Amino acid sequence: MYILLCDDGSFYTGSTKNLQSRLSQHFNGEGANHTKKHEPVKLLYAERFDRIDYAFNREKQIQRWSHAKKEALINQDFELLSKKAKKKFGDK
Repeated sequence: MYILLCDDGSFYTGSTKNLQSRLSQHFNGEGANHTKKHEPVKLLYAERFDRIDYAFNREKQIQRWSHAKKEALINQDFELLSKKAKKKFGDK
């Protein structure tokens, strides 16, 4: 599972069995529609999984997150990440 920064400031979250190959596709304009329209700038974050279905499930989880929550993950700001998670469930 990985997160790319795109030229418009958006994040693209994906999963793959071969990160280097997939990154080459994105940077050559052969990746997902989002990265074709919003050119990827750099890889910001990646997690490794033993199984692709685990990576895919994590990708789908993160895709539902706000931009700010993704930034907290990328920056390894676990305190902010925890606060963002609590706000979603109405905790104080």
